[in-house]
Amino acid sequence: MTTRAFIAGCSGFELTPDEVAFFREAKPWGFILFRRNVDHPEQVRALCDSLRDIVGRSDAPILIDQEGGRVQRMGPPHWPKYPSGATYGRLHANDPLVRREITRLGARLIAHDLRAVGITVDCLPVLDVPSPGAHDVIGDRAYGRTPGEVGILGRAAAEGLLAGGVLPVVKHMPGHGRAGADSHLALPVVEASREELERHDFAPFRMLTDMPLAMTAHVVYTALDPEQPATTSRVVMEEIVRGHIGYDGLVMTDDLSMHALSGSFRERTEAAFAAGCDMALHCNGRMEEMGAVAEAAPLLDGDPLRRANAALARIAHDPEPLDPVDARSRLDSALAMIA
Repeated sequence: MTTRAFIAGCSGFELTPDEVAFFREAKPWGFILFRRNVDHPEQVRALCDSLRDIVGRSDAPILIDQEGGRVQRMGPPHWPKYPSGATYGRLHANDPLVRREITRLGARLIAHDLRAVGITVDCLPVLDVPSPGAHDVIGDRAYGRTPGEVGILGRAAAEGLLAGGVLPVVKHMPGHGRAGADSHLALPVVEASREELERHDFAPFRMLTDMPLAMTAHVVYTALDPEQPATTSRVVMEEIVRGHIGYDGLVMTDDLSMHALSGSFRERTEAAFAAGCDMALHCNGRMEEMGAVAEAAPLLDGDPLRRANAALARIAHDPEPLDPVDARSRLDSALAMIA
């Protein structure tokens, strides 16, 4: 079935007639939900069902940012709060096995919540390593302050999601932790040497190259490409993402509507694909912008199609058994130790 290489957002709790017509014609590979799309479990399940029905694919991926902490689209009263990445990093500082176990457990519980409403992809784990003086856009979303800590707990979270039948997305490749600006609002420029970037920023991503999906960073690294952010830089995509990091999974852009990027939406989309991205991500649900992204996005074919199919094949249709009440009790008990 023909599919176009982009992921789209929508405007509310239900699809509008214009959205139905657009998605039916444009055939995006997947969709992403935000807080504006989330009311209660039955509503989210109905929305997911509608999105898949419109594109005629029961396996169309539906994404969400459900990290925990300050980035959690589904929350009380219908879903529990989850801790930030940094909270997991503070657990039992002298017992790395406990940290990994509880991080995996938290992600397994998130997967349980998501699968129950039809969501099959979580934009987690955050593999960025914050540096002193960096903008707080990453901050406590990170699992630690060293590449090793971030990579180990990032893998634990990814494995918890996979065990629950939800695909992880490693982000923000090749690293947003050194950025001095929030890429939602401005374009960060990082001036560290390539040697330092490879040693510090890129290292966690090299530890998780087997993960099926990755999201780019809208960040300029002057030592690599002083003109273009990673999302639209062929140098970064070829030499770092596919080369130094060695990643052969599907690479999606971060949200193309973020203010870090310049140019029209057609130009942004074309530049991302020219650089080597496999998939465009557009999040805000604005029809005019989505239309431009859809027109510029290619049909899914070749290596991007191979990577997309390989990712979907990783979804566990028989998730690891879980007693959610017992699991939540274990998580809460562990968190109480650092409260």
